[in-house]
Amino acid sequence: MTDKSLSGGAGRVPFASLSAYYFFYYAFIGIFLPYFTLYLQSRGFSSARIGLLLALMQWMRLIAPNMWGWLADRLGRRMPILRLAAAISLAGFAIILLDDSFAGIAIAIAIMGFFWTAQSPLAEATTFSHLAGRHGYGVVRAWGSFGFIVAVLAMGWWLAQAGIEWVIYGGTGILAAVALSALLVPEAPRAQHAAGAGSLLVLLRRREILALLASCMFMTAAHGALSVFYSIHLVDVGYSKGTVGLLWTLGVLAEILVFIRAPSIMARFALRGLLVFALIVACVRFVLIGWAVGWIWLIVPLQLLHGITFGLNHIAAVSAISRWFGGIHQAQGQALYGSISAGAGGIIGSVISGCLWDWLGAGWTFTTASALALAGLLVLVTGWRKAPEQAET
Repeated sequence: MTDKSLSGGAGRVPFASLSAYYFFYYAFIGIFLPYFTLYLQSRGFSSARIGLLLALMQWMRLIAPNMWGWLADRLGRRMPILRLAAAISLAGFAIILLDDSFAGIAIAIAIMGFFWTAQSPLAEATTFSHLAGRHGYGVVRAWGSFGFIVAVLAMGWWLAQAGIEWVIYGGTGILAAVALSALLVPEAPRAQHAAGAGSLLVLLRRREILALLASCMFMTAAHGALSVFYSIHLVDVGYSKGTVGLLWTLGVLAEILVFIRAPSIMARFALRGLLVFALIVACVRFVLIGWAVGWIWLIVPLQLLHGITFGLNHIAAVSAISRWFGGIHQAQGQALYGSISAGAGGIIGSVISGCLWDWLGAGWTFTTASALALAGLLVLVTGWRKAPEQAET
């Protein structure tokens, strides 16, 4: 595979190598997210223990990215750190092949999570640095969604014929591909100056930045029930594992459409407005998933809304972070977004859904998820009050 590049005045973008990395990175998520909870359930773990294991991954996301992002910005080099993190992620997850007890899986998730969660902000910062202000992130990120779809469909098909332990075998193999593809991504040129080159503490005093980070935390928390229990929820009401995979695939197809159309969407609408819209849709989506899961004619369009609640929210958020934390703070900005949004938000969502699932059931668990999205909406509209043209520069 030759490394076709996007050209531009600021240099060439290594499109193929970046896309390959994103493809395999999200292919692992395509195995982990829909099927790992089913694997844990097959091991006899309670919903509370499943929630704790998934929350452990988010604790690592809360701690690790900021450390690695700070180090990358200090050294001016991201890819050596990303490659090391990819290799240790593989070694950590492979522990489950040797010890599938609760303690063994917890150790594996802790090690894998600490290094796995370092990769995304470094990859995002590297991609935006290669782009140097040009459009193209959505197209590169779409390859990650393609990887997710391939993994979801392939694993769903294979699990219909083979044992659930193949979730671990497949995940280990994909992590090896992630580590290999990371070797092909070149380092991005270091920024010499940027609008975000002031003090990091000064940036973090801005109300709109704090409002964005907090709203993204609540949005990720709202997705916690989806991430941890959506597959179990579907199987419990009679859907097959193959259908579960197809439903996850529909959501990611909607993501891909949003990512591909991102340049025209963001040229037409302000980032703040896109984020508000995504949170409103999330409020509606999650409450209906909780109470109407048996109606396939409704679940299909609700899953397509994943393109808005995740895809649109994510690309608007990382674009805002890239603008605000440009240049020397790029990796730290993306790391903060990952830690607060996916880290703190993931912990809140995993723990709350794990505690509520057995106590109140699926309906009220997803209703709580809807309430978390509402909290994010209120934080965003009250905290980010500036005109979009002022706040986004």
